[in-house]
Amino acid sequence: MRQFNLLRHCRRPNGSRVTVVVRTWFGLALASLMAGSLSEAAESPARPNLLWITAEDLSPHLGCYGDPYALTPHLDRLAARGVRYTRAFATAPVCSPARSTLITGLHATSLGTQRLRSQFPVDREVRGFPAWLREAGYYCSNNVKTDYNLRDEAAFIADAWNESSPRAHWRNRQPGQPFFAVVNLMTTHQSRTSVWSPEEFEREVGSKLKAVERHDPAAANLPPYYPDTAEARRAWARYHDCITRMDQEVGELLVQLEADGLAQDTIVFFFGDHGMGMPRGKRVLHDSGLRVPLIVFFPEKWRHLAPAPAGGDTDRLVSFVDFAPTMLSLADLQIPPHMQGVAFLGLKAGKARQYVHGARDRVDEVFDLSRSVRDERWLYIRNYMPHLSWMQPERYSDGSTFRQEFRRLAAAGQLGRGPQTYAAPRRALEELYDAHADPHQLNNLASDPAHRERLTTLRGELRRWLVETRDAGFLTEPQVWERIGKERSPRELARDPHGYPLGDLLQAAEEVGRPEATPKQLAWLAHPDDGVRYWAAVGLQATARSAGLSPSDRSALRERLAETSPVVRIELAATLNALSPSKESLAVLEQALNDPVPEVVLHAARAVELLGPRAQPLLPAMRRTLERVLGQEGDPPMFIRFSLEAALEAEWVKELDHRENPPAR
Repeated sequence: MRQFNLLRHCRRPNGSRVTVVVRTWFGLALASLMAGSLSEAAESPARPNLLWITAEDLSPHLGCYGDPYALTPHLDRLAARGVRYTRAFATAPVCSPARSTLITGLHATSLGTQRLRSQFPVDREVRGFPAWLREAGYYCSNNVKTDYNLRDEAAFIADAWNESSPRAHWRNRQPGQPFFAVVNLMTTHQSRTSVWSPEEFEREVGSKLKAVERHDPAAANLPPYYPDTAEARRAWARYHDCITRMDQEVGELLVQLEADGLAQDTIVFFFGDHGMGMPRGKRVLHDSGLRVPLIVFFPEKWRHLAPAPAGGDTDRLVSFVDFAPTMLSLADLQIPPHMQGVAFLGLKAGKARQYVHGARDRVDEVFDLSRSVRDERWLYIRNYMPHLSWMQPERYSDGSTFRQEFRRLAAAGQLGRGPQTYAAPRRALEELYDAHADPHQLNNLASDPAHRERLTTLRGELRRWLVETRDAGFLTEPQVWERIGKERSPRELARDPHGYPLGDLLQAAEEVGRPEATPKQLAWLAHPDDGVRYWAAVGLQATARSAGLSPSDRSALRERLAETSPVVRIELAATLNALSPSKESLAVLEQALNDPVPEVVLHAARAVELLGPRAQPLLPAMRRTLERVLGQEGDPPMFIRFSLEAALEAEWVKELDHRENPPAR
C-alpha cells in the first residue's frame, strides 16, 4: 500500500520551527474508499450500511475544524471527502446521560436518566433504536461501551444488539446482510488526557506515537479560559497527543472497511460523545462541554442523501436527540412517535431545528442542576444552583495535576479574567453569550440591557422545552425513587401533573440565588410537596452563603429540622452548619450519614465535604461511614467514597491530625 507524505510544522524546544514529513499508509486506502472499493461485497444491500465511530470526550480540536495544533491526517481526509457539521451538540456534557439520549432518541431529562449512573427504569415503549434496525434485517454490533444509564441494562442491550462486546464487529454478520456498527474509541477519554499518571500515559498512549507526532508544549495554542503555565501547556499537548493516536485508530477502522469490500455501501459517522475531558470541557454547558465534531461520509451510491458536496460543510443545528431518528430515516424505517428528535438525513428528514438544549445534573458525587438552550449564534444557560462553582471539587477530576494547579491558582487569586469564569466560587443565575463574537463564551451579556430581548426569548424557549419535554430533574433521586415505587418510571412520573407538579417545582427552583426570595422560601418550607420544600432549602442555603440569614430566619430553619424528607433535612442542616454549627444541626447530618438509602447518604456526604472545617465534630461519623461503604459494590457507594475520602484528606484534617498526634521526636 502506498504511503502519502504530509507536511507537519513543529517547534523545537528552543523555539525554532522545523518542517517534518509524516508518512501515512492510510492515504491510498481512504482515497480508494471514496472512489470505489477494491473488491465489492458479494451482494450490495438495498439499504446503506451504517458505521458509527465515536471518540470519547472530544471537542472539535481537529485539523479539519481549524485547529492548527492538531495532527489528524485521517480525519482531515475523511472530512475532505465527506460532510463536516459545524453545529453538532451533545445533550449532556458527560457520557452516560448523552449516551442515554443517543440510543433512545429521547432527552435524558425526559427519561430521568440525566444524572450520571443513576439507573432508573425506563418504560416499555423505550427501546434502543438498533432494535428496529434488527427487525428490518440489519446486523447490529456494538464495540464496546454501552453506559446507557438505566436499570435492567442487560435486557435493554440484548434487545438492541446482535452483539455488544469487545469482539463485536460487522464481520460477524451473515453474507450480504446490512449492518449498523458502533466502534467506541477510548483514547481521548478524560482518564487518558488528564487523570492517568505520566508513566501510564506514556505506556498506553505516548509510546504508540512517533517523535514527529508528539505535540510540543511550547507551541500549544491554549484557550483563553486557561492560565498560561507550563502545566497547562503540558496538559494541552497531552490532550492533542491523545487526539493524534485516536486519529490513527480511525484510519485503521476505515482500512478494515475498505479491505472487506464495504466502502461503497457504508455511510460513516465520526463524532465525539461530548466535549473534551479537560477542565472547563466535560461537565459544563458551554460549547467547550457540548459542541462535538461530526463528520459524515457518503459513498457515491448514497451521495444523494448528503446535505452538502464532498468536502463541504453544513451549519445545520444537530442534537444528539436527533441521531436515533436519523438512523431509522436512513434505513427508510418508521420513526416511533415517542422519539423527541428530528431526523437530519434520509427520506424522513425533518425541518432544521432552531434550538438545541443541554442539561447538567449530578455527576459522581457532585450535585448541580443547570439547563441550556443554543441557537445558531446565542447560548443561554440557566443555573439553578448558582451558589456552586462550575469547578466544584470532584474526586476523579481532581486527580489531574493541571486541575490541581488550577485550583491552587484560584485559591491564591492568581487567575486572569478568562480562567476565573470557570473557577469562580459562584455563578450567575443566567448566562448569555454571543458565540460569534465570543466563541469561548467568556463575556456574559445577561445583564446587558442591549440584549434584554434576546435574553427574554431564550429564557422563554428554555421554559417551553422544560415543560413540553417534562424535565424529570427537579426532584432529587431519593424523592424520585420514593414516588415511582416498583411500578413506574421517572418518565411516567414526570408526565403525571399530580405526582410531579413541575410548575410548582420550577417556581421554587427559579428563586434560588435571589436573596429577596427568603420570605417566600421560608413559607415554602411548609409546602405539602417535599420537592418544593427541597428547592426552598437550597435557596436558603444559597442566600446564607452569599448574604447571610437573619437570626429570626435561622430560628425558622431550626424549627424545620424535624422535616420528614431526608434530603430537605440535609439541606437545612447544611445551611445552619455553614452559618454556625449546632448540636442539633450536626446531629441531622450524622443521622443522614447512617441512612439505609445510599442516595440519601450521598447527599449527606457531599454536604459535610463542602462544610470544610465546620464539619470537624462529624469526623468520627464520616470515618465510620467510609469504612462501612468500602466493601460495598455499585455506583452510589463509590460516589460516597469519593466524597468522604476527599473530605478526610483535606488539608485542614491533616493539620488537625498532626496537632492531635504529633510525630515522635
